[in-house]
Amino acid sequence: MQPDEARRRLADLGFDEEDARTLFDHFDEAERRGKVSHGYARIEWLETLPGLQPEAKPAKVFSSPGLDRWEGRGAIGYVTLAAICADLATTPPVSARVVGAAGCFPTGALGLWVRRLAEVGLVALLTATSPPRLPHPAGGEPLVGTNPLAIGIPNSEGEPIVVDVSMGRVTHGDVLLGRASPDELVPFGGEQAHKAFALALGLGLWVESFVGADYGAVLVVAQPEFDPAAALRERAAGLRLPGDR
Repeated sequence: MQPDEARRRLADLGFDEEDARTLFDHFDEAERRGKVSHGYARIEWLETLPGLQPEAKPAKVFSSPGLDRWEGRGAIGYVTLAAICADLATTPPVSARVVGAAGCFPTGALGLWVRRLAEVGLVALLTATSPPRLPHPAGGEPLVGTNPLAIGIPNSEGEPIVVDVSMGRVTHGDVLLGRASPDELVPFGGEQAHKAFALALGLGLWVESFVGADYGAVLVVAQPEFDPAAALRERAAGLRLPGDR
């Protein structure tokens, strides 16, 4: 799919200009960073997603110095996270803030959201839930979501460090693209798969503790006390680090 077609198909889905641009920018950046499973192919998936409400808008329903609560209110998760990131960039926490977003699905490549926050100087940790897709390492039906975890660390001297790890051996996007079969969507780690399963389980319950059983996301942002990324890049001596192109 070419960029012009991607823009047209998003508009055809009924998204207004602002939300269509938010979605396109996310998919386009994923493509440019080599995350094609989270790129334009997701538009074809959105076209088949039941209950899509392109006109819906998220809302911040509670705010305190340390905690914000958002509700998707039918809006697609990408739009909700974009609104949260824009809000945090405008009114960053004095020290730290937890943001819970209920009804926030799908959320896309989480690394792109924490990158946006790292670029405005915030340390960010983000996780989000999905439908059950990973079985227990002992077998059986899918029990937990892939529940990725993304961490963004600002860098005063250049590119931030961005970590974005799904708990699956492959991603759901790989399955959608036909690059992997559903049977390959299991916790990563082989004989150590119980570790990825435990992380997926813990992260899922962490999110549900804030937003309930509905799919959602929880973001923790803070003002950094130190600036470790530049020193790490110097020690890495040019090696590719997480989040680099």
